[in-house]
Amino acid sequence: MITNQVLHLLMVSILWPTTALPFKPGNIGNLFGMPESDGKILQRSKRGWMWNQFFLLEEYTGNDHQYVGKLHSNMDKGDGTVKYILTGDGAGSLFLIDEKSGDIHATKRLDREEKAMYTLHAKVVDRNTNADLEPDTEFNIKIHDINDNAPKFAKEIYFASVPEMSEVGTSVVTVTATDADDQTYGNSAKLVYSILQGQPYFSVDSENGTIKTALPGMDREVKENYQVVIQAKDMAGQMGGLSGTTTVSITLSDVNDSPPRFANHSFRVTAVESTVIGASIGRIKADDPDVGRNAEMEYTIVGGHDIFNIITDQTTQEGVIIIKKALDYESKRDYEFRVEVKNTYLDARFIHGLQFKDYATVKVTVEDVDEPPVFTRNPYIIEVHEDTASGSFVGVVSARDPDADNKPVKYSIDRHTDLERLFNIDSVNGTITTLKALDRETSKWHNISVVATEINNPRQTTRVPVFIKVLDVNDNAPEFAMSYDTFVCENVKAGQLIQTISAVDTDEPLVGHKFVFSISPTNPNFTIDDREDNTANILTRRGGFSRREMSMYFLPVVISDNDYPIQSSTSTLIVRVCACDSRGNMQSCNPEVLPFSDGLTTGALVAILLCVIILLMIVVLFAALRRQRKKEPLIISKEDVRDNVVSYNDEGGGEEDTQAFDIGTLRNPEVMDANKLRRDIIPEMLFPFRRTSPIKDNTDVRDFINGRLQENDSDPTAPPYDSLATYAYEGTGSLAESLSSLESAATEGDQDYDYLSNWGPQFKKLAEMYIGKSPDRET
Repeated sequence: MITNQVLHLLMVSILWPTTALPFKPGNIGNLFGMPESDGKILQRSKRGWMWNQFFLLEEYTGNDHQYVGKLHSNMDKGDGTVKYILTGDGAGSLFLIDEKSGDIHATKRLDREEKAMYTLHAKVVDRNTNADLEPDTEFNIKIHDINDNAPKFAKEIYFASVPEMSEVGTSVVTVTATDADDQTYGNSAKLVYSILQGQPYFSVDSENGTIKTALPGMDREVKENYQVVIQAKDMAGQMGGLSGTTTVSITLSDVNDSPPRFANHSFRVTAVESTVIGASIGRIKADDPDVGRNAEMEYTIVGGHDIFNIITDQTTQEGVIIIKKALDYESKRDYEFRVEVKNTYLDARFIHGLQFKDYATVKVTVEDVDEPPVFTRNPYIIEVHEDTASGSFVGVVSARDPDADNKPVKYSIDRHTDLERLFNIDSVNGTITTLKALDRETSKWHNISVVATEINNPRQTTRVPVFIKVLDVNDNAPEFAMSYDTFVCENVKAGQLIQTISAVDTDEPLVGHKFVFSISPTNPNFTIDDREDNTANILTRRGGFSRREMSMYFLPVVISDNDYPIQSSTSTLIVRVCACDSRGNMQSCNPEVLPFSDGLTTGALVAILLCVIILLMIVVLFAALRRQRKKEPLIISKEDVRDNVVSYNDEGGGEEDTQAFDIGTLRNPEVMDANKLRRDIIPEMLFPFRRTSPIKDNTDVRDFINGRLQENDSDPTAPPYDSLATYAYEGTGSLAESLSSLESAATEGDQDYDYLSNWGPQFKKLAEMYIGKSPDRET
């Protein structure tokens, strides 16, 4: 059996159950052995307990190879034939065994916080044959804890808050530290909390790290922020223990424990009387040391006020005084009222014994301003009859200066509202008169603006609208309501109705219109029947009208109204005589053509018409003959040099039929050229030609051009296309001569191309081509 020989003071022994290793009876020795006092190995054979565990302190500060223990087998006779083999956690790297002696060493320092126990296996074999001398045995190496870790807090700085005025012992926050040492072994991880900074305001529970208030009546308005330092110490706080600290920033949160107060209980505000309604005239402010919702205030006027009101500015928590009604310096100059301020939100814990409101007196002084004049009425509505004479009275406007000194006022009419200059106003008393007669039928209302201006201060002006209504006067006579187209049949009978007429009047009587219709009672042809409903019927007095005798009758109708003074007018009704059928339907109203002794007969008119037709036919025939005359060709010979611009717009033949061509080529085939260019497109390239010098004086060319020009202008049988012939001659004797480079006397050899070599590598090839042509030049 293998025995354990413990040679180090740090080793301790524990029981090993008999089931740990399967020994057979007859095995000699034990797996482990304990040293006796005399240094010999105590051998326990065939016992039911064994050593199976080593203990080792972490962070051992001895040699680099720390001795752990010794394994010894009863099979080991000391002759070197036995070999010890170690396997398991860290075997060969962290733990090494001496194959001959069985000594176990640790190669580096061990940390319990990394791993607290290692499980290994020991085996004894024959060195020569590698045969197992002992079965595989399992044992543990347990690392004992030492206090090598200080307590640590989760945060370096904690933030917490507690309401001000909290009672003593109010919990603020709990801070907890952790210790990596063994919680079950000794006091290495037993922590005790204490407060290093923050007394006497706060305390900490030594067991759980809960911070509590320790001082009553802590006021945020006095001190708001506190820095508390908490320490956690292991070893139950004993001497030599490790410690860690953290900082807790504690803020006292606000509660509504302070009422609002006016620093000054009397305020004076000044306002000008011209301040508009709803405008602000001043602000008052109460102080509240609380913050946020606890500092929100509300201002009110005690008992209310007719002229002023106060509202709260939610941003600045100020009371804003505004105007409810217009101020008048001349009526009242001083006002006084009382303002109350109180918190919007109250805390029931602090309202006892404190009055959370305050009062202040506000005095308002009204200042005088130079106000513009004020009219007694606004607007003015005045009535005046039409047709009143120029200078007639219309009405009166009145204004006064509302200021105490009551400055004089002058009046004027804004001429932009009276462009026709129909009215005038007295600048002193405001009397409005007419400058022209008014006509209600032209305009029923006149809207003008009257301006009142202070004489001492022309900048103070006031306008007032004046509406002038023009009353009606019966000054217009009635007339026909429309233009009537009246006819009477030739075969009409006496007493037959031929037209119903009505009338209109531009006047507006108070009781409505009442028209009376009448015609001359001696009229032999027609009579009138007044229906007394502002209409009348026109009847025939006789029958048997004839268009030959009279084709049209003019019937004067007198129309009168019933207003005062009575107005009447005469309107003429035109009655045509027409041929009608048996039912009275009009067929024709034109008079028949009858022979007259002093005029032309119908036969004469027919003869004149025939002569006109014959003349027209002769003219048409003459024009046709002229078109059949043979026209000379446009191009006579090849030497006939001219410019011919032809526009051919016939699109009847399709796409190919729209190509222009030269008509002259068809008339004279000799001038046809196979290479002739199309005239409807621009050629891709131009073939330069050399113009021959004209002969001296060029008389034949000018004669030819003039002759052709006259012939084209006077020819009535022009071809069915638009032809524009342009003839021009440049002339001779130009000092510049020809600008063309063709047939130039200069040759390439006369040119100096040395400058091409200075153009750079891009033009090197070009320089070689031109400069190299001269044998006496270098490339």
